[in-house]
Amino acid sequence: MLARANRLVKADDYKRLVRRGRRITTAHAVVYLARADSDRVPRFGFIVAKTVGVAVKRNLVRRRLKALSFEAIDRLAPGTEVVIRALPGAAQASWANLRSEISEALSGGVTRT
Repeated sequence: MLARANRLVKADDYKRLVRRGRRITTAHAVVYLARADSDRVPRFGFIVAKTVGVAVKRNLVRRRLKALSFEAIDRLAPGTEVVIRALPGAAQASWANLRSEISEALSGGVTRT
């Protein structure tokens, strides 16, 4: 589970990242990355729309994305902000496939030095 300090909670933060962040598209998700000016811990946000499926499927995808982001916290530089938007095929993607896509997208972003 992500701690509150590691979650994006304000709508303005989501809007800023989606509009101005670096976009990395995978087969099942779009990852938006940006580096904040502060040295705060990495923060994550998730967008799982109704196009992904019914509520049970959306929640499954959201839980998977949260677990993947929890694994990636230590690899990201302080101040990194990430929004992961699930695409409609994400509900049918296997855990291993989703994991490799998100890990690759995050490694192409801002990493800890």
